[in-house]
Amino acid sequence: MRVGLLNNLRAGRNEARVRRLLELLSDHPAVAHVETSCAEAVPEALAELASEDVELLVVNGGDGTLQHVLTAMLGEGAFDGRQPFVAALRGGRTNMTALDVGADRDPIRAMARLIRAAREGSVGERVVERSVLRVEYGRRLEVAYGMFFGVGTIHRAIELVHRVFPQGRAQGAFGATLTTAALIARAAVGRSHGGLLAPDKLQLALDGETVRGGEFTLAMATTLGRLFAGMRPFWGQGTGTVRFTSVATGAERFGRAVPGILAGRPPGFASEERGYTSRNVDFADLAMQCGFTIDGELFGAEADRFVTVSAEDSVRFVRS
Repeated sequence: MRVGLLNNLRAGRNEARVRRLLELLSDHPAVAHVETSCAEAVPEALAELASEDVELLVVNGGDGTLQHVLTAMLGEGAFDGRQPFVAALRGGRTNMTALDVGADRDPIRAMARLIRAAREGSVGERVVERSVLRVEYGRRLEVAYGMFFGVGTIHRAIELVHRVFPQGRAQGAFGATLTTAALIARAAVGRSHGGLLAPDKLQLALDGETVRGGEFTLAMATTLGRLFAGMRPFWGQGTGTVRFTSVATGAERFGRAVPGILAGRPPGFASEERGYTSRNVDFADLAMQCGFTIDGELFGAEADRFVTVSAEDSVRFVRS
């Protein structure tokens, strides 16, 4: 099985780790290797790897890098319609997808394990299939793919992390965890009006059914089992592949509900009638003017925007 590596040199900004990875690759010249330094270079990099008949695509980067890879593969026809196995290394600032599918903490050790599995023919034993979010948005019906979608408050929190924390891992899970904790604490004591926690006007429908409330503090969707810091804020029922949670502005006893919500075990009073919605759906439709994020990549606010989130495609991820 031919292995190829898309190596985002900017992800994580760990020069020592980059050197170790390049040293490993020097011992395995059969591994196709393409380096990128920006999102715009991803389609060209994938085209080069496709021309090398890569069957196991290893992505060394964070969630943002993987989001661009998934968009190019599923939405732009990279690899000429065929779909390689995908292995995500934990090489970025945030690595929710890699963590969820079982990537080793050390990207170099993970890469060595993947090369060995390809050589021994055991890649199939390490496959973890995951559905991928398809986000269609805007008047031109643009499409992006990824594993996590967040609206409004989440979008603004990520913007704040990028402004406040230094470049590097602090801009990833560490900064996101601190910011989320601060926002939750503020909301829990009732100081949730204005700034990052300002309510967003949304018209929200899940599988065609309108969700009560025209303003929301939080709305998010994923196909992952857990988010950063081990959070699992999804407890809904249903057979759909999109796990969707929203909290309406003014939801009752939000401060008391937060700990259980983050663990996926909300208290009994956190019902849809009281502003708490969590369902597994086939698609979610949103009419909004606020910004949103897909895997940490930011999409700015736009007037009268319509967004549809679904998950009809899946990818065969490989544990490392």
